[in-house]
Amino acid sequence: MSKIDQTEALTQVSRPSRYLGGELGSICKLDTDIEVRMALAFPDVYEVGMSHIGFPILYNILNNLDWVSAERVYSPWADMEQWLRDNQQPLCSLESSLPLSEFDIVGFTLQYELSYSNLLTMLNLSGIPLRREQRDETAPLIVVGGPCAFNPEPLADFFDVALIGDGEEAVVELVALVRQGRQENWTRKQLLQQLVKLEGFYIPELFDVSYQTNGCIDKIIPLQQGYDKIRRRFLNDLETAPFPTRPIIPFMQTIHNRVAMEITRGCTRGCRFCQAGYIYRPVRERSPEKIRELIAESLQNSGFEEVSLLSLSSGDYTCIEPLLQQLMAEYADDRISVSLPSLRVGSLTPALMEEVKKVRKTGFTLAPEAGTERLRELINKGISADDLLESTKTAFHLGWRLIKLYFMMGLPTETDVDLQALIELSAQVKKSGKGTGGNDVNVAVSTFVPKPHTPFQWEAQIGIDETLRKQRLLRDGLRQKKLRFKYHGAESSFLEGVFARGDRRLSAVLERAVELGCRFDGWWECFDFSKWQQAFADCNIDPAWYLRQREEDEVLPWEHIDCGVPKKFFLSERHKAFKGVETLDCRDGVCHGCDICDFEDLKMRLIDVVGKEGVSPKTIVENKIKVDATEQLTRIRLKLSKSGRARMVAHLEYLKMFQRAVRRANLPIRFSQGFHPMPKISYLEALPMGVSSEAELVDLEFLSNIPIDDVIKKINVQLPEGFKIIEGDIIPWKSPSPSASVASSCYRVPLPKEVPTDLAQRIINFLAADQILISRIKKGMEKKVDIRPNVLELYQIEDELHIELIIGGPLQVAAQLLELDIEEIRRLGVRKTGITLKD
Repeated sequence: MSKIDQTEALTQVSRPSRYLGGELGSICKLDTDIEVRMALAFPDVYEVGMSHIGFPILYNILNNLDWVSAERVYSPWADMEQWLRDNQQPLCSLESSLPLSEFDIVGFTLQYELSYSNLLTMLNLSGIPLRREQRDETAPLIVVGGPCAFNPEPLADFFDVALIGDGEEAVVELVALVRQGRQENWTRKQLLQQLVKLEGFYIPELFDVSYQTNGCIDKIIPLQQGYDKIRRRFLNDLETAPFPTRPIIPFMQTIHNRVAMEITRGCTRGCRFCQAGYIYRPVRERSPEKIRELIAESLQNSGFEEVSLLSLSSGDYTCIEPLLQQLMAEYADDRISVSLPSLRVGSLTPALMEEVKKVRKTGFTLAPEAGTERLRELINKGISADDLLESTKTAFHLGWRLIKLYFMMGLPTETDVDLQALIELSAQVKKSGKGTGGNDVNVAVSTFVPKPHTPFQWEAQIGIDETLRKQRLLRDGLRQKKLRFKYHGAESSFLEGVFARGDRRLSAVLERAVELGCRFDGWWECFDFSKWQQAFADCNIDPAWYLRQREEDEVLPWEHIDCGVPKKFFLSERHKAFKGVETLDCRDGVCHGCDICDFEDLKMRLIDVVGKEGVSPKTIVENKIKVDATEQLTRIRLKLSKSGRARMVAHLEYLKMFQRAVRRANLPIRFSQGFHPMPKISYLEALPMGVSSEAELVDLEFLSNIPIDDVIKKINVQLPEGFKIIEGDIIPWKSPSPSASVASSCYRVPLPKEVPTDLAQRIINFLAADQILISRIKKGMEKKVDIRPNVLELYQIEDELHIELIIGGPLQVAAQLLELDIEEIRRLGVRKTGITLKD
């Protein structure tokens, strides 16, 4: 096992905390007795991947096996990719810095089509051959999973195995087979033959595809008898499924930085455009008791300030109102908010909205999807304009100031009349808030992209020109109504549509696009459609062909992937759509014959509402320090060090990290007042990125008198590697803040190999000068700054510069003396060695 040190890169890339590793909750197994190593790979940046709920579930399951090590890797941003290539370094895991090529399995999650180019880039950076036939027996097994794995054909030439469906049990079977294969010296082919026997594993090399002269698929040909369909893997019961309660605590702000609690998996509302509603059936709910138990443990182990109750439609959870009421009551004193990110108009009761409003009233999101009743009936949305307006009126009167509406355009049979109705409906939503003190409305409209395994998988997708025309119509109409309009790029929606229903012939296009430099296609600042156009042209493929309407008897690229819902059901739903016939939610008792359930092991699992109103209060953590009824306000000052990779944690990330450590330590911290109460913790001014420190100060205000040794011990246990409290003391309540208490700070700057020959004279001249002006660029404007007044002492001691400053950082001073730029100074290993307090 060859661990690679890439610390040098951290001072040369943006947002280095993406690549630090060592977060609290992460698991690094360096044991030599590990038998299977699996890299969980997310083809997007760290802050996106860390917000995905599936990763921590699999990470926890795998690392609970003594003989397995699961580690994480994310797609590096362009600057990190360039550093790796320039320095001929491979892409490595976060936990052990092990190159991906040395893992036994690399498992990619496919959450969205526009991440495919990143997957190939990650393989390339790892030195792993892209195409399956180019890899030998020493290469890792490349596995893909996630929602896009339900049509993995555009990637079929690049992976060995696709896991279709729920992964909790299947991933254990996968690593067990790999372990057995190593013990018995199986070849790759023998391993794949064993995987064929397990439900949910798709081996693309065991299928061949032939095409007609018109470009359509002629046949999907199984190459192994009895292996002609891959049935999706099902997790029968969510209640007993493992769920991680020791989340990894990121240093940086991720997209969703909170306790994410899956309360339900699956949805039976039957929206005909929604792939997730079909591939995650049936509905399986967790009990309120289990949810509250998992949340309590997760909050204790994380220090997060928010809990999010996740499902495809959280408002449909059987016990949502009592559960939300209980959670709000339990965590109000701890200043922990509870949110429902997915609410459906039909599930919004006044009582539920009363609870939701207690969290925050910045924005209320609803998704009517279409502007007319006709289109909403066609897509089986099941809500009326009156339902929507009643909900928005209630929201505005409860105190929300902003309503966010989500629509789609380009739906089957849509006309400009439907788009005008969308504009009018949005305007009515704005009017529903009249007289409430605030009625802003944001309207977001995405382009309809037909997805596999839905009743609309046969429909045409509108092209770029028509998308742009419809966007102009909506923009002009909404502007007249004084409504904000947001939309998806026409070219990116076009590309998503191509790959969503694509076939194996697109593998060549994808490979060519990556060669041309396509990366992060879901990021507008990185997306370059002209390169994709060139890739399609170079491969002699017309991408618009993939957006056409399919014939109902046509062989679809994903025909051999069985999501559990048969094609005949999708066809029936398609026909009902065009007749305007509604399909009711089957949780109300009417089975519509989607064939998902066997009504024994695999079935809808809803919570019995009887007796669920009175759930016992949360368990008090045993080691929590009790607070006396009479407050004994105490102020404590801590001195801590910041070293190693921790020096690359930015200041705001450091503040959030420390706040959460205090929460996990169960100390009676005092909070500020107001709508967004914050813990009363104060810090020194920001330490420059890349500078280590032996003398950072932090002041904490407590509600009771606590022994200082207990405070230090409890917080140190909760700090990630690189941070350590050195000492602490109780200080007078009205003491100045840490920054106001410091008279000066001392720094040491290691000298580079080559220094100016007149450095001694430069130091003398610097100290003798009345002013030293340097240029700084702020908000695009050049500004002159005098750095001389803040320098108290400056001298060379052996091979280091000693700098004592009143305020500010040492990098500019060192850069001026050594004739280097700031980034070169940052890479020298500057450290803060001490502070002098004011009398």
